[in-house]
Amino acid sequence: MDEPEVLSHDQGRVLAFARTCPGKQDPNDDSAAVIGTLGGGLVLAVADGVGGAPVGHKASAIAMQCLRDSVASQTASGDLRPLILDGIERANSEILELAIGAATTLTVIEVQDRVARGYQVGDSMALVVGQRGLVKWKSTSHSPVGYAIQSGMMGEDEAMHHDERHYVSNLVGSKSMHIEIGPAVRLAALDTILLASDGLFDNLHLDEVCALARVGPPIKRMRSLVDQATERMHSEHGKPDDLSIVMLTP
Repeated sequence: MDEPEVLSHDQGRVLAFARTCPGKQDPNDDSAAVIGTLGGGLVLAVADGVGGAPVGHKASAIAMQCLRDSVASQTASGDLRPLILDGIERANSEILELAIGAATTLTVIEVQDRVARGYQVGDSMALVVGQRGLVKWKSTSHSPVGYAIQSGMMGEDEAMHHDERHYVSNLVGSKSMHIEIGPAVRLAALDTILLASDGLFDNLHLDEVCALARVGPPIKRMRSLVDQATERMHSEHGKPDDLSIVMLTP
């Protein structure tokens, strides 16, 4: 996908972008989904498969398909939490049944009636940022480095260059998988929701992501995120990687 895909919805404007790592010949290990619900809500998701080709690509695709199927089984508008949790659990079982070492990260945000809630497995990230740059909610990366940042024991600069930044401690496709459920976040009129694989967050600091994601026309915001991440990937300390971003703007 060379250009972001733009979708209009009652909840706002949704933009999605996916691109394989520069110079990589194998398929993109990332997958993304934008799922409408019966009650006019949205379920947004990004997954980053691990384990190398082709198992990473397969794992992330299974996660998206199970999530879509579960949300599509909704028979009346209402609580999406059981459907999302069931979709993730199904994905975990199906990936484990492959018995080929496949696994994937998964970050999900549901939006209904201007209320957002996140679900997290692994180190793909999601956040809600206000018009003035206030981070109203951010998922916690399930990794030693992510937990160290969350506790204040490690700063972003150190984390981006840490030897263990690639290690993930929680994955869909693991017998010990656990799902972290975030709080309900009431969205203001100009709040922005962003989900992305570590191709974004391993190359840009959080304040850079927030600054680029919240100002200007939506398509310009997405292009700025992609361009800045790509430029950083080609720098001395950058991390070339697949890149997937889903963004919901007013």
